[in-house]
Amino acid sequence: MHELPQQLANGLILGAMYGLIAIGYTMVYGIVQLINFAHGEIFMIGGFGALTVYLLLPEGFSLMAAIPLMIIGGMICSVAVGTAAERFAYRPLRGAPRLAPLITAIGLSILLQQAVWKWYPDAKKDRSFPQFDGDPFDIFGANIQRGSLFVLIAAPICMIALGFFVNKTRAGRGMQATAQDPDTAKLMGINTDRIIVMAFAIGAAFAAIAAVGYGLHNGQVGFKMGFILGLKAFTAAVLGGIGNIYGAMLGGLVLGIAESLATGYIGDIPGMELFGGGAWKDVWAFSLLILVLLLRPQGLLGERVADRA
Repeated sequence: MHELPQQLANGLILGAMYGLIAIGYTMVYGIVQLINFAHGEIFMIGGFGALTVYLLLPEGFSLMAAIPLMIIGGMICSVAVGTAAERFAYRPLRGAPRLAPLITAIGLSILLQQAVWKWYPDAKKDRSFPQFDGDPFDIFGANIQRGSLFVLIAAPICMIALGFFVNKTRAGRGMQATAQDPDTAKLMGINTDRIIVMAFAIGAAFAAIAAVGYGLHNGQVGFKMGFILGLKAFTAAVLGGIGNIYGAMLGGLVLGIAESLATGYIGDIPGMELFGGGAWKDVWAFSLLILVLLLRPQGLLGERVADRA
């Protein structure tokens, strides 16, 4: 149990990344009831956008000074792709049966992944991401790499800022109205198309921040990285309650901590030696999803999706 602080720290880092990505899923689903399975690739594109900005900077440029520029570059790339997907792939199918946009999202996910693989320089293998120099910090008995602190700091700041935006601003109230009843929202003078684009843009921006955190934590980005993280972020959104912004972050933290603890300790249980280690981490993550769907299908904090005719 002396490894518990380290496992908890690892889980919090993973969970914060899952939560930031999950917010994109839950915002889009809460407003247009669409599961955007291409969101994982939007996260991946944000990582490559941030890396591109760093590579364009002069040699010897401080990483600390470069991070804000990398975040902006990653956001621009992710938001551009996310809003273009809404305008050209999802909006024409808004009145179609739900299976059509779902299949479109899966196709778009494959398209984006293969586009980066084909056209980004040397993307056929993982690309190195800049890292901070120096020893890790010892925080409550856990060694935390300097780059990993980024996502632990960024996640609560983003969550607080988003909560303020949704609850206190005119655009945020427009989002709530559109999620509740888009037809009535139109009658009240709300531009629902603009609100939906805004939801895609905010989700994509959060995914880009998570991608920078992923690169700093793992030291690399790759064209496949969005697939499994996207699925886990969707799992986090369901765990917390689909359509619930705070639930998405809570679901991410629960999933990350559960995955880390299961990876670290299940192999120590007598008779479970074969099921320990990192090879089984995805199994335990999705097993948790199945368990929650069986016992509490509305999620930990409950769904916030209006029933529509």
